[in-house]
Amino acid sequence: QVQLVESGGGLVQPGGSLRLSCEVSRSIGSLGVMGWYCHAPGKQRDLVASVSSRSITNYSDSVKGRSTIPRDNAKNTVHLQMNSLRPEDTAVYFCYVRFTVVGPLYWGQGTQVTVSS
Repeated sequence: QVQLVESGGGLVQPGGSLRLSCEVSRSIGSLGVMGWYCHAPGKQRDLVASVSSRSITNYSDSVKGRSTIPRDNAKNTVHLQMNSLRPEDTAVYFCYVRFTVVGPLYWGQGTQVTVSS
């Protein structure tokens, strides 16, 4: 059984920062990928960022330069550090993990990020 537990969401003012965390119940091994999607009301689900077991990172254009995706291998944990937040960043953020390129995605429960004055 694979479990992903997310934390760190909340309410922040525009220009502020949040650090999301996602702890996975097992290592992603040598072939896996961990990352984050967001789903805002009325919008489609979008990939935010990902990091592979080989430390290859990918960021969406909307967050590139404002966010990073640090990983703690020893704790099977991935973070999403979000800075210079904007109201349009408001969404539910879902952590995911894939252990192989052909395997299924496993999802966290989602954590709400609200950017508002």
